Order: sequence, then C-alpha cells, then structure tokens
Amino acid sequence: MAVMDSQSQPAQAGLVSRFKTRLDLLGGTSDASVTRRLAGLIFLIRVVSAGLAYISQILLARWMGGADYGVYVYVWTWVLLLGSMLDFGLGTSAQKLIPEYRTRRAQAQLRGFLSGSRWLTFAASSVAALLLAGLVHLLSPWIDAREITPLMIGCATLPAFVVANTQDGIARSHDWMTLGLMPQFIIRQGLIIAFTAGLFVLGFALGATAAMLASAAAVWIAMAGQLVVLNRRLDRHVEAGPNAYDIGGWLAVSLPILLVEGFYLLLSYTDVLVLQQFRPSEEVGVYFAVVKTLALVSFIHYAMSATTAHRFAEYHAQGDKARLSAYVAHAISWTFWPSLAATLVLLALGKPLLFLFGPQFTAGYDIMFIAAVGLVVRAAIGPVERLLNMLGQQRACALAYASAFAMNLVLCIALVPRFGGHGAAAATSLSLSFETALLFWIVKQRLGLHVLAIGGRR
Repeated sequence: MAVMDSQSQPAQAGLVSRFKTRLDLLGGTSDASVTRRLAGLIFLIRVVSAGLAYISQILLARWMGGADYGVYVYVWTWVLLLGSMLDFGLGTSAQKLIPEYRTRRAQAQLRGFLSGSRWLTFAASSVAALLLAGLVHLLSPWIDAREITPLMIGCATLPAFVVANTQDGIARSHDWMTLGLMPQFIIRQGLIIAFTAGLFVLGFALGATAAMLASAAAVWIAMAGQLVVLNRRLDRHVEAGPNAYDIGGWLAVSLPILLVEGFYLLLSYTDVLVLQQFRPSEEVGVYFAVVKTLALVSFIHYAMSATTAHRFAEYHAQGDKARLSAYVAHAISWTFWPSLAATLVLLALGKPLLFLFGPQFTAGYDIMFIAAVGLVVRAAIGPVERLLNMLGQQRACALAYASAFAMNLVLCIALVPRFGGHGAAAATSLSLSFETALLFWIVKQRLGLHVLAIGGRR
C-alpha cells in the first residue's frame, strides 16, 4: 500500500499541476494568460466579423452581379489601402508611445497625444481625400465610367476610416480590445449588411455606387460612436490637466512604422489591384472570394499582433530582456499552430464555402491551396514585425517589406496576364515566404532571437 501511495503521489501532483495550468489559461493573471485571453477575444471578434463580412460579400456578389461586384471590390480595396496608410502610422505607434508616456508618468504628453493624434490624422486625411477626388476627376477620361462615382464616394470615406484606425490603436494600448475592434469589425459590417439589404428590399438597383454609399455611411457612423465612447473612458482613466503636443516626436516614431505598414499593405493588396488591370472584373470577384475565405488564418496573426505590440514596448522600456524574450516565444507559438489548424480546416471546406458566393466562384478553389502556402509560412515567425517596430528597428523592417513588395509587384505583373488568379496567388505566396526569411534573419542578427515556431529559441 505504501508503494502504491508513493507511486500515486507524483501522478496526483502532475494532475494538480495540469489542472492549475488549465485554470491559468482561463483566469490567470500572468502576462501570458492575459495575452491569451485578449488574443482570444480579438480572434473571436475577428471571426464574428469575418462571418458578417462573408455574409455581406456573398449577398453583394449575388445581388450586384459579377461585374459590379468586381468594381466594388476594386474601389473598396483602394479605401482599405489608403485608409490604413493615411494615419501616418499613429494607430500603431500609439502602442509604443502611450506605454512609454505612462512608464515615464508624462501625463501632459499623454493627454496631448490622445487628442492631438486624432485631430492630426483627421485633418491630413481630409486634405488627402480632396486631392484624391480631384485626381479622379482629372483622370476620368481614362477611368472606366462605372468606377468614377464609387471612387469619389471612396474618397469621402477616408477621413472616418483613418480616425477609426487611430482610435483603434489608442483603445488597444489601454487593453480595451472590444472598444478598439467592435466598431470597425462588427458594427461597421453589420451596418453594411443592413443598409444594402434595405436598398435591395426597397427595390433599388444595387450596383457598385449604391454599395459604396452604404459602406461609407457605415464607416462614418461606426467611427462616430467609437469616438464618443472612447472619450468617455479616457476622461475616467486619464487625469485632467494641460496638454503637450510633441508632433515632431510622434512623427519621428510613426513615419518609419508607416513605411513598414505601407509596404505590408501594398504587399497585401497588390494582387487584387494588378488583377483588376489585366483580367475581367468577374475574375477579380472570384479571387477576392478566395481571399475572404482564407481571411480566418490572417486573423490569428492579427489577434496576436494587436495584443502583444504594446507589451513589447513596455518590457523594452523597462529593460526586462528575459521577460521580453519569453513573451516573444509565447506569441510566436500561439500564432503559428492555430494558423496551421485553421488553414487545414478552410482548405477542407473551401469548395462549399466558395459555392455560397455563387456556382461560378468554385473555380477559385485550387487558388486557395496556392494562397494558403504564404499565409502558413508567414505565421511561422509570429508578430515579429510588431516586435521590430516597438524596439526601434522600423527601418530594417521597412526594408524587408519594401523588398517583398517589389518582388510581389514584379511577379504579379509577370504572372497575372497569363495565369490570372493562380498567378496572383503564386506571386503573393512567394513574396510572403521571401519576407518571412528576411524578417527571421533581421531579428536573429539585430536582437539575437530565434523567432521560428519550430526549433529552439535564445
């Protein structure tokens, strides 16, 4: 009996240890536990958003027809690209500047950034929107007549889209993930569905112009609601006092980050934009359906990036290298393995998911396998681009993204005219793989970290 008791004690201890680990995953207070919960919340929001976006894209594709849907996708892609760049990188740099201001107890600078960053991005994006609208007018003789009005509406959408991005970064820096993401990814998508469905039910012709009007209204309403709630929360959490506006300091941090994100966005959207130039709008719609179907994989990467960036900055500001290294390893692991699992599930269900858009969209099923390669390879190093940005390595990161973008552009121009969507997917996967190798090497050389999900880390 004594022998049995002595043998059972280690087993019981192991069970207790595993049980405690499970509890820590669900309700622990360690940084890793908090990160997993916040990343899980972000991922849940993005999954729900993906479902709403998927439903809206299916409905739009069926209500609008292939040609109008292709025009809408083309214009909306420009809104996503430009809207994500016109905040000058302040949406991301908020996750570096706000923790630093809090660590230094620089309350005046903190208050100045919380208000001034949004006014700055609103003013700049409004000027850019006017200039872009004038450019569309000047180029109208050479632009497809079906695209002119939707492009003008897209210009009017930009200021609200940009301010929403900035507010998202501010909210995430305070761990207010729901406030940061819900307006853009849930409320906005829900409003697009409601507005377009209302137009369809009322008997209006749902073309690209009507769909862009609905999207513009959804962006403005969601941003305004987020603005009101964010201001109320900040009033409760930030003590009142004078503001200090270090605009030069903000831009010194933000512009290199803008270079990184700008090249990343160009890399992300080059395939769709080049495809529109060389192939029919119907083919652009099919390719976009494939991209939307695989979006769940990139959401996992986004969730970890959104959760970890400001903690990278915080640990670096505190000089806690051991904690930073362990946290990076955790972030990489929780990016790659869920991404791999999600990819396998989506590839297994790809054909019926594409069929929801319409029978003709199943022609893009084999494109999914080509596009998935790049996403899985990129997930293998986790959110290291945020690590580099937060630790002052923005220029090296921007160089990696610029190289990958140049490679993607050249490959798309070479492959898309002949191979269409297959060529666009191959170009993007090859470029993402090249970018992953560059980022891995940069982190290894600059920070001494082995940032790969498979293999040891130092």
